[in-house]
Amino acid sequence: MQEIHRFLHARDQLLSLREDYDTAVREFRWPALTHFNWALDYFDRLTGTATPALRVVDDAELDRSFGFAELSERSNRAANLLREHGIGAGDRVLVMLGNVVPLWETVLALIKLRAVIVPTTTLIRGKDLEDRLVRGAVKAVVAEATLAEHFNEVHAPPVKFSVGGQAAGWMPFESSERYSADFQPQGPTHVSETLLLYFTSGTTARPKMVAHTHQSYPVGHLSTLYWLGLRPGDVHLNLSSAGWAKHAWSCFFAPWNAEATVLAYRYERFNPSALLDQLVRCGVTTFCAPPTVWRMLIQEKLGRWPVALRECASAGEPLNPEVIGQVEDAWGLTIRDGFGQTETTAQIANPPGQPLKVGSMGRPMPGYRIALLNADGQERDEGEICVDLSDRPVGLMTGYAGDSERTADVMHGGYYHTGDVASRDADGYITYVGRSDDVFKSSDYRISPFELESLLIEHEAVVEAAVVPSPDALRLSVPKAFIVLAAGFSADVDTARSILAYVRERVSPYKRIRRVEFSDLPKTISGKIRRVELREAELGRVAADPRRACEFWEDDL
Repeated sequence: MQEIHRFLHARDQLLSLREDYDTAVREFRWPALTHFNWALDYFDRLTGTATPALRVVDDAELDRSFGFAELSERSNRAANLLREHGIGAGDRVLVMLGNVVPLWETVLALIKLRAVIVPTTTLIRGKDLEDRLVRGAVKAVVAEATLAEHFNEVHAPPVKFSVGGQAAGWMPFESSERYSADFQPQGPTHVSETLLLYFTSGTTARPKMVAHTHQSYPVGHLSTLYWLGLRPGDVHLNLSSAGWAKHAWSCFFAPWNAEATVLAYRYERFNPSALLDQLVRCGVTTFCAPPTVWRMLIQEKLGRWPVALRECASAGEPLNPEVIGQVEDAWGLTIRDGFGQTETTAQIANPPGQPLKVGSMGRPMPGYRIALLNADGQERDEGEICVDLSDRPVGLMTGYAGDSERTADVMHGGYYHTGDVASRDADGYITYVGRSDDVFKSSDYRISPFELESLLIEHEAVVEAAVVPSPDALRLSVPKAFIVLAAGFSADVDTARSILAYVRERVSPYKRIRRVEFSDLPKTISGKIRRVELREAELGRVAADPRRACEFWEDDL
């Protein structure tokens, strides 16, 4: 009982200091916990809360709300179903669901069971899915029935639950309704037990498995609550795809830590005016979206929508001042940037009530000590963003599961090294500069050039390839491949179409290459490709620039 009081004290402290940044940074301390199960010890205590826990809407007729008490019972039934089929502490369960109610039921149930959740986007196919199942040592799957066919082509585990329909060889998740609403946990939950395994792209073809505990995300997202400015009773909408870490940040732990309502908006194809209608209709008070969405929203006449918003936030990549200015003009609200990674909770951000500087992503969040280190490990005004481990933040991962070498590589010298570079001004405001490696963002997704290059060279026409970000008005950047052709192949539209189709058929949709250019590749004296040279030349282009010779865009084909 003492543990939950420590958690609540830390939470309430941040709620009370939501606009007093200096005091929050000076006085906040992470709660000292030993045994804590967020779903059992915290969420299930909210059953008397009048605010709905979850509201799911779409652009048709769907509009359903669920109270904390109802979700508590539904997750208990799901936990009993999963337990009967052999799922318990330490078992890894791949969850491949969109914004459907069973997503929240399943995650709560797995926390209660002390199982390990492997969140997976519904876009994953083929080798990507196989990798998660095999390397993740997955024992069971909970997936939408419409996705069941994709598991026929991989080594899927025998225990599979289908959501929203029947599938041959799968057990219907909806059968959980027949199970008891009472759940008895099997032993206490130590905070060091692994709770989440996230696959995230890196500079190699094999994604890293980021391991989080029953403390690092559930408790660690108190820093995210502080950044978002959440209050009890808020209606919070976050536009992130399920299966990615930001969904857990802002569609699960942070809003429920604040006793706010999670609004889940389901849509087949994104429509900015339809989203704005939902913001008004559902009385959204706090809203977080990636820059791609904000750039689409400002194409509308925002002033026509009388939103009830109090807080607006953005994360994933820097947001340009033009977008921020247009939102301020229309709604009188400033979009506040935040920075974090799958490996952490919100590290750096602009919390409510603080002066903002154009282009800056803010200052370190309470509970995080940030240093900018140069190549020699010395703290400077510009350098790699590093988290000081002398006062280790709760929201930091334990490491990369099954990869001690990679873990040691980012956890050395008394710091966690993010791989991102930033600058800091005299007032302590930090501005993002870029990645220290070649990984880049397209829309809200991280792209690994090495992974795509490894696939490209499997095409018979490709001898060498280098993938870099190419500027795009909507997505910020898209993957572009510079390709050296094999003998006998022409640098023409037919070859380009063949290569683009080859990649498109073998990767998840968000990764596909959208532009190709046939050319020689710049190299070092030792023969290494100088991607930095290609990247700088590509990023120096503007929308009005004509296509280069031997350059082909998917949009044109």
